[in-house]
Amino acid sequence: MLDVRTPTQTSVARVLSLWGGLILLSVVWGHILVSRGHALDIAAPPFWSGYRFHPSARLVPVLIVAITFVRFGPDLARELRWRPMLAATAAASAVWAVALAFVDSLDGVNAITDPVRLSRNDYLQTAQGIASMHTFLSHFVAQIAGYPQNTKGHPPGMVVIEWLLAKIGLTSAGWNAALVVGGGAVAGVAALVALREVAGEDRARAAAPFMVLVPAVIWWQTADAFFAGVSAVAIAALVAASGCRGRRATLLALAAGLGFGVTAFLSYGLVLLALIPAGVCFTRRRLELLAVAAIGALPVFLVFAGFGFSWISGFAATRHQYWTGVAIHRPYSYFLFADLALFAAATGPAVAVGLSRLHDRRVWLLVGGVLAVVALADLSGMSKGEVERIWLPFVPWAVLATAGLSVDRPSARLRPWLALQAACALAVAVSIWSQW
Repeated sequence: MLDVRTPTQTSVARVLSLWGGLILLSVVWGHILVSRGHALDIAAPPFWSGYRFHPSARLVPVLIVAITFVRFGPDLARELRWRPMLAATAAASAVWAVALAFVDSLDGVNAITDPVRLSRNDYLQTAQGIASMHTFLSHFVAQIAGYPQNTKGHPPGMVVIEWLLAKIGLTSAGWNAALVVGGGAVAGVAALVALREVAGEDRARAAAPFMVLVPAVIWWQTADAFFAGVSAVAIAALVAASGCRGRRATLLALAAGLGFGVTAFLSYGLVLLALIPAGVCFTRRRLELLAVAAIGALPVFLVFAGFGFSWISGFAATRHQYWTGVAIHRPYSYFLFADLALFAAATGPAVAVGLSRLHDRRVWLLVGGVLAVVALADLSGMSKGEVERIWLPFVPWAVLATAGLSVDRPSARLRPWLALQAACALAVAVSIWSQW
């Protein structure tokens, strides 16, 4: 039979087949392992939460939101002035996250706040038990086994933030929801700012609509979305510093270093994200900025050390807890594969196709950097499962690959890809009872 498809159509079909096959194979493989008695401790391999098909009338408003974004998003991304476009991207991302939360919840009214209320917020629970911050931090490593799962799986930075928020009366579920959703929205904007710096405004505008409809917003009900915002701002600041000179470059690099310092005490694995701006600085021959950023990060490490907490000792203690806990029962070979499948699901099919069409080396500075970071994190074996939320800080940088889809293309040709992204997010939202 004669194949009348163009080479482009054939390549797109191949990429989408690989994307879908990766996810499908991880599902089948996971279920085979469970059927053979492997205790993976995840409800619906490779997803942590369980499968349950639950369409309802709540799909109506989220479909309206999705259709609106697909119809008007590309045009607004091109026509709005730069700063209003960034603000609109952040606001639209937050609306999409909230809309999906109402679909993916047993309690629609409290969908966005339920996962971060006191009874489910490990960091807040730990913070409310602190009588002395010096005592808490100086004894954190010795007492790590007695803390809730998320607390002992991370540095104590988020606990400190929750403790500080409690001091000013901002400990409600609503404030915590605003913190994590806001962090996720800021992360996407920061990634666009960095892309504009290295590849120009047209590329950044092209990727903006895809930053809104990314499926990963389903898991913005976790502190990892806040981590994404902090780390992304740090990366964007250092990338911006590489494009200017003098006092402005120094101040931006110092601010970036401070952001990376905070990031290091939110999640151990996020220190790998420093590879992204480091690659940009190396390419632009601005390696001195890395030294300036290191100086900016130093005060954060000194403050925690002054309170008795060593980052290195904390990492060693967390690593011990991890490898003597659930990781024992999770096969390295399966999660090496399944974690990448979840990253594919979180970023969506349009990102996979965008990667196959991305030929701009400037964009690859950022996208290639995050793919290297994801590969290192995956190979480390320190993220075996539950990466729906763990991958959140990495997702915005991968979404920049959609610039390969959309530059110099009419809006009408972008809408099918945006619709496919929205459909992917909805498919996950109505099939998984997310516990985050």
